[in-house]
Parts: sequence; C-alpha cells; structure tokens
Amino acid sequence: MFSASMAQTTTSDRLPTTRPTAPSTWRATRHLSPLPRPPVDPELDAPPKMGPDGRIIKKVRPRRTIDLWAGVGRWEMIKKVKPVGTRVPVLKPAASYIIDMLPPKAYTDDIATSITTKFVHTSTNKVRCPVNCVAWTPEGRRILTGSTSGEFTLWNGLTFNFETILQAHDSAIRALAFSHSGGFLISADQSGVIKYYQPNMNNLAAWQAHREAVRGVSFAPSDSRFATCGDDASVRIWAFEEMREERCITGHGWDVKCVEWHPTRGLIVSGSKDNLVKFWDPRSGQNLSTLHYHKNTIQAIKWNPNGNLVATASRDQTVRVFDIRAMKELHVLKGHKKEVCSLTWHPVHHDLLVSGGAEGSVYFWTLSSSTPSAPRATMDQAHESNVWALAYHPLGHILCTGSNDHTTRFWCRDRPGEGLSGTGTSAMEESTEDDGYDALPGFGMASSGINMSSQDGGQGAMDWEMGGVRPGTGTWGTQGGDEFIPGFGKSTLPSSNDNSGNGSGRAPPPPGFGMDDSYESRGGGGRGGYGDRDYSGGYQRGGRGDGRRGGRGGRRWD
Repeated sequence: MFSASMAQTTTSDRLPTTRPTAPSTWRATRHLSPLPRPPVDPELDAPPKMGPDGRIIKKVRPRRTIDLWAGVGRWEMIKKVKPVGTRVPVLKPAASYIIDMLPPKAYTDDIATSITTKFVHTSTNKVRCPVNCVAWTPEGRRILTGSTSGEFTLWNGLTFNFETILQAHDSAIRALAFSHSGGFLISADQSGVIKYYQPNMNNLAAWQAHREAVRGVSFAPSDSRFATCGDDASVRIWAFEEMREERCITGHGWDVKCVEWHPTRGLIVSGSKDNLVKFWDPRSGQNLSTLHYHKNTIQAIKWNPNGNLVATASRDQTVRVFDIRAMKELHVLKGHKKEVCSLTWHPVHHDLLVSGGAEGSVYFWTLSSSTPSAPRATMDQAHESNVWALAYHPLGHILCTGSNDHTTRFWCRDRPGEGLSGTGTSAMEESTEDDGYDALPGFGMASSGINMSSQDGGQGAMDWEMGGVRPGTGTWGTQGGDEFIPGFGKSTLPSSNDNSGNGSGRAPPPPGFGMDDSYESRGGGGRGGYGDRDYSGGYQRGGRGDGRRGGRGGRRWD
C-alpha cells in the first residue's frame, strides 16, 4: 500500500522539465568526404605527356626569324625616290625602330653597323660531331654545313631550322664551295675524294683527286676551272666540265692547308704547313712570289673582295694582311690567345675582317680605323672549342660560325639603341632552349655577350644600351666622324658636364615628362662611377658620390 504523500512525490518527479531545449538541426549523413578519384592508368595517361618514342614533348616556342627582304625593298624604294644625294634615314636609339633598319649596303660609310655580334640561334645535328665547313647558298636562303661524319646538313637561312641531311661522303668533309653561278657544289673529304652536287643535293660525279686529305677548294671567276690543295703538298688545277686535272703544282715543302683563287684574275694563293704563302700562275704553274712572315702553320687564307688584299691566319696566333700590289705586309692583327683557325671578309664592307680562334673566340677587325691592329669587337666565348669555319650571308647581315664543339651558330646585328657592350658571356649561357620571350622576333636575345673596346685601346667610352649613356659618368656618349652609326651616335637628349659619377644605371625619363627632384635623388644613389679618364696625362679623376653611397676614388694610369 502506498500513502498519498508518496504518490504525490512520485507524480511530481515524473513531470517534464520546463527548461528550454536547443532546436534540433538536420545533418547530412552521406557524402561527408570527397568522392575517391578514379584509378590512374599509366598507359592511358602517358600519351598526352610523352611522345611516340617515349620522350618528353618540349613546350612549343615561337622560332626566331631574320628576314631582311623588307629592308632591301625599302632601300630600293629610297634610292628610286631620291636617286641623287640619297640620304639614309637616321635610326633613333629605340628597339621600335628596328623596322627601319636597312641592309648593310645602305650604310657604306658606317662599318660598325655591320658588326654581327648578337647571338641568334644554335643549330645542332642529332649525330653530334665537329662542323668543319659552312657555306651559304648564292641566293642566301639556306646554309650548308659539312661535318666530320661526312654528312651535309642544310639549314634554313631565315628561321635556322633543319631542312635536310645527306650522307655525302664516307669520311670527314674538309672543304666545300658553291660555284659563282650557284648551279653546282664541290665538296672534298679526308680521303682525297672530290664530288659534284647540284643545289638539290643530287650527286653528279665523284673521283679520287688527291692521295691524301683535300684541305681547300676554290672556283675560278669563270667557273670553268677550280683549284684544290691537300696534305700531299700539292695544288692542283682542274677543268670543271671534263673533270680533268690540268696541272699539278708542287712547290710547298709540307701539307698545303688552304688555297684561294683571285676573285677577278688568274692568280692563286696558297698557305702551307711550311709557314709560307705562295702566289701561283694557274696557266703555267709558275711560282710568282713567296711571303715568309708567319712563324707557324698557315690555316686559312682569304682574298679581299676588291682583290688587292689577302689575309692569312696562322697557328702563331696572328692574322696578317698583305697588299699584293707592293707584295708587302700591311697589318699584323694580334689578340687571339691561341691559334687562329678561320677567316672571312664582309661581302659589303671590304675593310671588315672576321677571324675565329682555337679558344672559341670570334674577333672583328676594321682596317680603316685609326687602330686597325686592335679588334673592334670581340666574342671571347662564341664557341666552346675551335671555330673551324666562318661565312657571311651574301647581304652581310648574318654571320654563321661552325665549330669543333659540334654546333653551328648564327649572329646578327644589334637592334637600334643597343650598344656593342657586354662582358663576353658564352652563347651557351643564353640557353637556346629557353629562347627568351623578351626578344623581338628575328633579332635574338637581349644580351649579346660582347666586349667592345674603344679606339684608344682601353675600356673607355662604351655606349650603354639606352641611347648611348656612358655608365659611371652621368654624361651622354657621342661619336662622330667615320665611326658614326645611325641610331647609336650623337643624341638629341640634353647633355651634362657634371662628372659626379652617378652610377645608378637608370635611364633618364622620356622627353616631355620632365625630371623632378625625386628622380634626381634616386638617380644619384647607388655606387659612384669611375669618373673621367685623361689618357694624355695618365690620370683618372675620382667620381663624386651622390645619394646613398659615395663615388669611387681616382686611379693612376701610368
């Protein structure tokens, strides 16, 4: 039995609480985690990433192109509109004026405009081997290279891409030459075999011409005959159509390394391992003259296009220029650190000579300058090994170099506003696989890796890339006289005689935007310049520092 009080207590304990409860919220119970990814099939995933042969597909990049035919047409129009007193338009120092550049023939008085020191492209065969000889086709649309593997490689002359390859010889190709008419090609190899080819690489004939390696081939002006030389110490004259030997000239005491037919006359010059340069009459085979100036093997010899000068390159690290009218030596060009391997003259500016050395350097010499014995421009690291071959485009705006480092490289002129300056960096540092997107199409990378020395022989007055500003002096560089370059010379911007040594490296503001105090304070900061140089007194005045850091002290030029 239960009492009433117990019943009451039990009833009150069972009453529901009056405290508010939190409202119930709905929660998802499915798909709380991301769906699992489908299994990856390596075979199905490989095609978009890998090529058909298993190699990674490279990223597509625009190919550089150097096409000067628009400039040629513009130059012909200028000559037609202004036939009397034709005036070459002056290029302003800005990259946008690249479209106004004319062919080298338009700048007959400015040799410096044709110095091709800007790296454009490196072409390499799949089978890597030394490139022994290069030659442009007469129309300039393609370039042919001969390698140690005996292969001909034809490269496009505008985009520098591969076009075709041919196993032309069974041994290393040592020489090749196009006829002046452009209808035939002669090549020679290490075994002494000579072959005829048509421009479409069709082989016409082949025969054993020398007992040992053939080192040089050169056509006569009429293309009816050609001369060859070889390691059998002989120079031979051949009738082209009959493929018949007309004369065998023996006068050298050792291997004959190079031979060249005069561009307009019946005269042949040869260079040998006996250190001698000999001139021959191709009709009689008589030795007309002998020059003994070099102290080591003569490796290359080239006639000047005017026919009055002949240049020789030797293992004694010198290049010598001779005048055949007086049979005397005109210039001794020294600068290469190792033997000189190759030579070529500019096709338009006959005073511009280019040489290639065993250390991989390419030097430019201007014989009409006040200091012809000092190189006008140098590319100390153009290649990594011997530069065996040099060849200019018929228009003179592209230089092709073939080297023992298995590469063929192309060099063009600088853009307006880019001075011939630099530190001589290797072209390989400007990776051809990266192909720099900041370059204008057809004119290579922003850095050319050039050393440009002044006519005084020192590192003086080098124009900077922006409008000829001289670093370290705060003044605007000016050049005049015969060395004036349109777009590189005298500037119309205001000049200053303040030698404060502002070496900030910043370009001044564009005309019309003024120069406020804030700009001057920023421009004066940074490392001070070197001040002025006084070569006559042998004293260099120190720069006055402005801004954050002071100028560098003076130097004695004793």
